[in-house]
Amino acid sequence: MAKRTKAEIPTHLGKYSISEVLGKGAMGIVYKGYDPHIHRIVALKTIRKELLDDEQGASLLARFRNEAQAAGRLSHPGIVGVYEWGEDDDVVFLAMEYVEGNSLRDYFVRGTRFDSRDMVSVMVQLLNALQHAHEQGVWHRDVKPANIIVMRNGTLKVADFGIARIDSSNLTQVGAIMGTPGYMSPEQYSGAAADWRADIFAAGVVMYQLLTGERPFTGSAESIAYRICHEEPPLPSAAQPARCGPQFDAVVMMALAKKAEERFQDAAAFRSALLEAHAGPANPTLSEETILSEPERAASKAEPSQPPHPSQPSRPSHPSLGVAAAASGPGAAAPSKTVPPPGWDAATLKQIEQQMARIVGPVGKVLVRRAALQTTDVEALYALLAENLSDPAERAALLEGRPQPVKARAAPAAHGAATAATAGAPLTPEAIELATRRLATYLGPIAKVVAHRAAAQAGSRRQFLLLLAESLAHPGERARFLREVGAD
Repeated sequence: MAKRTKAEIPTHLGKYSISEVLGKGAMGIVYKGYDPHIHRIVALKTIRKELLDDEQGASLLARFRNEAQAAGRLSHPGIVGVYEWGEDDDVVFLAMEYVEGNSLRDYFVRGTRFDSRDMVSVMVQLLNALQHAHEQGVWHRDVKPANIIVMRNGTLKVADFGIARIDSSNLTQVGAIMGTPGYMSPEQYSGAAADWRADIFAAGVVMYQLLTGERPFTGSAESIAYRICHEEPPLPSAAQPARCGPQFDAVVMMALAKKAEERFQDAAAFRSALLEAHAGPANPTLSEETILSEPERAASKAEPSQPPHPSQPSRPSHPSLGVAAAASGPGAAAPSKTVPPPGWDAATLKQIEQQMARIVGPVGKVLVRRAALQTTDVEALYALLAENLSDPAERAALLEGRPQPVKARAAPAAHGAATAATAGAPLTPEAIELATRRLATYLGPIAKVVAHRAAAQAGSRRQFLLLLAESLAHPGERARFLREVGAD
């Protein structure tokens, strides 16, 4: 088969179909792909074989293969998964988990301030992922904000195990010094043996940055190396007294100890000390306020009648992984957080927001409010929301959770001849109210919408109750509801 030219985009890599380019780098191109066998989207990270002929290329290939082996040993919700190593014509590739979000580095670059709750959430999620990796005999050795991805639901994933150390292999020893200046431990700078406690040091640097907005060691590459090995950084509370108090100082400084044996001896101990200093539980996700970009937060305070600004497409924030911009990317707008758009009942919209948030996280509220500016119909709203979900499973979950459309019934027989469907007591406002309250225990506030539609079609109380029961997906729930409202 003829080799592709550099300008050509392949239609397939192995079994994966290619839909678009996510990013380009020195190694190669990252594509968005699709696995037809198990129906999932993947990121395909490639390097060109022509780069692998010399000694430097051999090291590059070793790192690439090591990433597959290291991440392949790990199975944790906080670590980007690697599915397969493959070769196709003139490239080798990794099929990886497709992650939508932005790197922690992106948040630092735009000056996001993390309050103590979000700082603790980031660190606990990071340390949980590192603890899992370390227990499997893998230490990352390049923990830094660029490799920590904040997904749109407020959870984190650790990425890029390219220079990870596997306890049973010497595969990764392709150079004396490996890592990123400013995040490397003293033992990494000296070229000494580095174990999992190098990741503890790097996590301490990240925590310092979350607290102060600054790295603890700055300057030229040479001065950073000297300071990491010989100087103590200022306490976070001294470096930025307006941003953080002293309660976390001891935790950070222990993580940044020069000697590995003086640091926390594992990520779990680091996490325990952090939570003790926080004096409370950790939030499982970051807050919506932090996840959203500054333009969105400003737009979220606008009047509900203000039309939304068009979303600006965002480049992948971590092209080596195919990380796509979330729906809350820069330039997107959100309607008011407190006042529903015209024509919407606040309770109904809140119910839909909660459903969307269960699928995509806190940004779901923004997506619902934005879509609600375009329609006042529930079915149309769900259709708009489904367009924001690229994952077929997520779309299915959203649409399955919406109220089922009420089916029309035949009109009552003429001349007062009641049919079986319409026979029985007449429908009264009191009966509607009582049945709606009971339905709300199953559907929440959106029960009002379902009841309103059913009342417009029903010719009797019994028919009304049967129509309400159809909005419940589970047969057991329908039977129980009918018993509770006395329709049996």
